[in-house]
Amino acid sequence: MKRDFLRVFDLTQNEVSGILIRASELKSGVDKMKCPLIGKSIGLLFEKPSTRTRVSFDTGIYQMGGHPVYMTPQELQLGRGETIEDTARTLSRYLDAIVIRTSSHEKLIRFSEASTIPVINGLSDLHHPCQALADLLTIMEKKGKLKGLKIAYIGDGNNVANSLIEAAALTEMNITIACPEGYEPDGEVLERAREISSSEIVIVRDPKEAAGMAHVIYTDVWVSMGQEKQAEEKKRHFKGYQINSSLLQCARPDAIVMHCLPAHRGEEITDEVIDGTQSVVFDQAENRLHVQKALLEFLLQKKD
Repeated sequence: MKRDFLRVFDLTQNEVSGILIRASELKSGVDKMKCPLIGKSIGLLFEKPSTRTRVSFDTGIYQMGGHPVYMTPQELQLGRGETIEDTARTLSRYLDAIVIRTSSHEKLIRFSEASTIPVINGLSDLHHPCQALADLLTIMEKKGKLKGLKIAYIGDGNNVANSLIEAAALTEMNITIACPEGYEPDGEVLERAREISSSEIVIVRDPKEAAGMAHVIYTDVWVSMGQEKQAEEKKRHFKGYQINSSLLQCARPDAIVMHCLPAHRGEEITDEVIDGTQSVVFDQAENRLHVQKALLEFLLQKKD
């Protein structure tokens, strides 16, 4: 039976743990010569530009013996009006799995419902689950555990925040989101996370309150792709939500700083912090490769 990964909650707590353990093994070089994707072709259907998602998947698929097939809607008949469902059914006959990066989570769901192969969310407007897996691996590496830690997420309650909330709920971490009114994470995500987990999931307005005694300080851009028309308005609302040295002093002395990248330096985070000794953003970026290799192995084993 095929499994999709459209949001973190598509996995169980034990499955997340297993993927993180496997990702650590792959990162360490265990099974370096093993090629679980040999003879398999993995589609990469991207509506949006990408650095980390595209290159990490492309490289990971190659390293595991598979063949990545990169596509944009303009290169397919999608660009000429073919339906999502017909595209999904057709690509399912050629590929073994597909990664989709899209502006619409609804499109992703429609594709997955018509597809007979595993579908992975490479980013949608509602969730960024592969990023969240890399975040968990990074925190586990730096802190030695996940359960009981406090994450302070400062900024827009966007797709990254939604997935981070789900990741925290499944691993029993506590998370405090500091955002202006009207920029909270998705309501359904918050409700479900609070239903299934004993984790503290809190929304506040004061970034310093959120950062207090945090083990992890996390942020993302204030203006996501497709929101350029709202840029000036959002920047006004998020004034005061920057991660800088003053805010970092509110957290634990050994707190780590995370950013999913790309960063708008001087806006949501300062150069001093992102380039500082507490920053782990490039370890975080590297870990996209390792968790996605483990995820592909997991999903394709389930399908087989």
